[in-house]
Amino acid sequence: MHDVAKHDDSKGQYFWVWGALLFLTAVEVWLGYRQVFEPVRMLQVLLLLSVIKSALIIGYFMHLKFEKAIMRWMLVISVTGCFVIMYFFFFPDADRVKPPPSGVGIGQKS
Repeated sequence: MHDVAKHDDSKGQYFWVWGALLFLTAVEVWLGYRQVFEPVRMLQVLLLLSVIKSALIIGYFMHLKFEKAIMRWMLVISVTGCFVIMYFFFFPDADRVKPPPSGVGIGQKS
């Protein structure tokens, strides 16, 4: 037989996580509409909030929180490796993205 992870299946815990996800989503939408920060900082904040939300989803709804430590470390290392690979593929092209000339695309009708 295989080892079964023991965890609490109370619905209250899932409702708290769902409430936290709902709150974080509301914060993301509010930040998106209000444009509180400059664009680069806004992207950093929204990405950080998304990482927190994904950690909650993976930890609770996919039950990774209740797995053995080796499984959690394997996931963290593999996702980090994917980010490193993506960085090396996308970073060289990042300087090619330039803003349009002033006045282009602002208030124009097609």
